[in-house]
Amino acid sequence: QVQLVESGGGLVQAGDSLRLACSASGGTFSSYAMGWFRQAPGKEREFVATIMWTGSVTVYSGSVKGRFTISRDNAKNTVYLQMNSLEPEETAVYYCAAEHSNWLLRRITDCGSWGQGTQVTVSS
Repeated sequence: QVQLVESGGGLVQAGDSLRLACSASGGTFSSYAMGWFRQAPGKEREFVATIMWTGSVTVYSGSVKGRFTISRDNAKNTVYLQMNSLEPEETAVYYCAAEHSNWLLRRITDCGSWGQGTQVTVSS
């Protein structure tokens, strides 16, 4: 299984932007579908965005579509999540996930590897 380490979280104000990064090791990164999920306090982990191993296909949750962008750099073994116009309700721990797949990751059960998470706090 690939090992994942997220970075880039922090405290921002509503309307600000933040870019998360997830660095992968221990596997052939270019053969993994990647995804971002988040878990707010007292809530279940939810899907945010996913990207195909080629980078050619992306899918977003309805709540972030148009504001968040997922991308990947296979040469750097890294996937990114650019988050714009952040809202206080998006305060959560953001997790990177991976699965050796030629499709997409939209469910928790699709994902075989998880990072430890990075905290994003959006103040109002």
